[in-house]
Amino acid sequence: MLWISSQLPARELPPAVPPPEAISFHLPVVQRLSNGLRILLIERHDVPLLTLYAIVGKGAEADPPNLPGTAEMVAGLLPEGTKMRSAAQIAQAIDQAGGTIDTGAGWDESYANVSLLSDHKELAFDLLSDMLIHPAFAPQEIERLRRQTLSALDIVDQDPSYIADLVLRRFLYEGTPYAHSEDGTPESIRHITRKDLVRFHARNYSPSRTILAVVGDITDQQCLALATRFFGQWRNHSSSHSETSIRLPAPRGRRVIVINKPDAVQTEIRVANLAIPRSSPDYYALTVANQVLGGPAANRLFDTLRTRRGLVYGASSDLKCYSTIGAWVAKTSTRSSESVNATEMMLRQMKRLRTHAISGQELEMAQSYLVGHEALEFEPPSQIADRVLELMMYHLPLDYWNHFAQHIRSLSTADVLSATQKYLHPNDDVIVLVGDVSAFRNKLKKLGPVRVVPIAQADQVFPQLEKGTAAYSESRE
Repeated sequence: MLWISSQLPARELPPAVPPPEAISFHLPVVQRLSNGLRILLIERHDVPLLTLYAIVGKGAEADPPNLPGTAEMVAGLLPEGTKMRSAAQIAQAIDQAGGTIDTGAGWDESYANVSLLSDHKELAFDLLSDMLIHPAFAPQEIERLRRQTLSALDIVDQDPSYIADLVLRRFLYEGTPYAHSEDGTPESIRHITRKDLVRFHARNYSPSRTILAVVGDITDQQCLALATRFFGQWRNHSSSHSETSIRLPAPRGRRVIVINKPDAVQTEIRVANLAIPRSSPDYYALTVANQVLGGPAANRLFDTLRTRRGLVYGASSDLKCYSTIGAWVAKTSTRSSESVNATEMMLRQMKRLRTHAISGQELEMAQSYLVGHEALEFEPPSQIADRVLELMMYHLPLDYWNHFAQHIRSLSTADVLSATQKYLHPNDDVIVLVGDVSAFRNKLKKLGPVRVVPIAQADQVFPQLEKGTAAYSESRE
């Protein structure tokens, strides 16, 4: 018989874990063609794969003011035919090479990626350059994509989360090129013409704005030779160099917009402030503050709303940083009757970040998570390329990530408090609720001046309509 002594000491606490190590990776060499195209190579010869990532430094922020969705439609049409290949020929070529093509547009960039077996190096450069430089914008392909986009918009038109994000964007970024839907609206998608697409491409797609990241089984000499051969003749147009400055919105006081969805059993909640561009030196401190407020792992919003009160399934916050502007957005959803209570709790947590320093333990936990998680972002070569492209796009030094851990760990609680006091302004925030207003109408005035709009009119809710309205107004269905 085996006897177990009751005198054995039990470990009451988990073993101490050493702090995560900072990342360190070999900086890729960036080369530049005579037309301004920048090229970076990340060699990986362990598998016979090759991926080309092309980033054009203009995206949805460059949409014409009356035609949101143009950048996304242009990017979506790149693989749907060029002046030399039909859509079917492009699809057949990439399939036979065992590859994939991915295109799209973000807010500050448009992109096109080609991935295939490294035996087809020449084809990769050929296809990518053809799509970027010679898109056909064939009328039949435009109409097909138009139908697909309208169908997708019709589906999300009743999605409370999508509507909350859309209305928030319109009000938060009012007066800037970021105050619209990158997907477009049904009206704008119906009105975009082939001429609009060609004009957007000619104005914004140019080698001087493009970065080509090459990752995989290829040598430096092969990469430069193929890039020169297929991209070297790409020319910059005079119109492609014109830039527009962005005037940041002035403080407007708190604005509360409620989108009434009578059949909703939950309310989507968004609370946001304007924040910083990606290149701001305050990015480190605000990243720590955001981690404490609503970042992954333990955070104050989840602890307050979920753990202590059981009002939500999840709560989070995001620091969204673009080239010239940014936002700090807290979000959650809760049952209709608790909509205002949950919103007030979020506001109190955000105000607390501005009035009281975070604890030393919170700082240490946030620092450890951010440093440790950053290392995971450099596992596959594709993520390394993404991280380096981010630096180049936002004009940050290439050794930025090698020093990221040092910057994060050097922060004090006072540094974080200083940043939140500088950028977190609860009296100038934008609050958006999407839900059944009848369940919380009598509490709405606690939040401030409110406007209630039927969900059927959500596409028509714009800040300029608010001028001259009463502190509390409601559109009737």
